[in-house]
Amino acid sequence: MPRAAEPRAAAQPQSPGQRARWDRILRAAADLGAQHGLDGVQMQDVAKEAGVALATLYRYFPSKTHLFTAVMGAQVDRMDEPFPQIEAAADPTEAVAETLLRSTRHLLRTPLLASAIMQSNYAAHAATIGETARIDAKVRATIMDLIGLEHPVKRDEQLVRLLMKCWHGVIVSALNGHTTQADAEAEIRLACQVLLGTRSNVRQTGRP
Repeated sequence: MPRAAEPRAAAQPQSPGQRARWDRILRAAADLGAQHGLDGVQMQDVAKEAGVALATLYRYFPSKTHLFTAVMGAQVDRMDEPFPQIEAAADPTEAVAETLLRSTRHLLRTPLLASAIMQSNYAAHAATIGETARIDAKVRATIMDLIGLEHPVKRDEQLVRLLMKCWHGVIVSALNGHTTQADAEAEIRLACQVLLGTRSNVRQTGRP
C-alpha cells in the first residue's frame, strides 16, 4: 500500500508544453506500472522514461499516490468514448453494464498497473488529492447520462454510489485472484440490474 500523500497542492499544467510533459509522465508511469507494479516503480525511473527532470515530476505529482491516481483519472476520462456494444445496448442498464465491463477488461489486461492505480486511489485522501473527487464525479456523470437521469433524487445518487463501490470491489477481487474474470463480469452485470432497476426514472425507460 502506498504511503499517504503529502498535504501540498500539486501543480497543474497550464501551457501546451506543460501539458505535453504531463502526458509523457502519465504514459511513462503507466508503462512502468504495467511492468513492475506500484512497489517496483521508482519516481526517478518515471522521470527518466518521460524525459523530464525529477523536480518537474514532483512538482506535478508529489508522490506515487498522486501519480497513479492521475493515471487512473486519464483512463476514466475515456469511459464515455463511443463503443459499439454500448450503442447497441437494449436499455440504459445494459449500457451502463457494457461501459463498466469495457473499463474492467481494459484494467484486467494489465493487472500490475490496475493494482497500482486501485491501491493509489484507495490511499488518496480527497482533501489532499483532488483527482479522486474528479474521478468519482466523472464515473458518476457517465452513469447518470447513460441512464438518462438529469435530475436524480437522493436515492438515485445512493444507488449510483453503491454501484461504483461494488464495481471497485469486484475489480479488486479479480485482481487478487478471488474471482475469475467471467464471474467478475457476471457480478458487474447483476449489480447494474439490481441497483439501477429501482432508479427514479425506470418506468420512463421501459423497465418493469
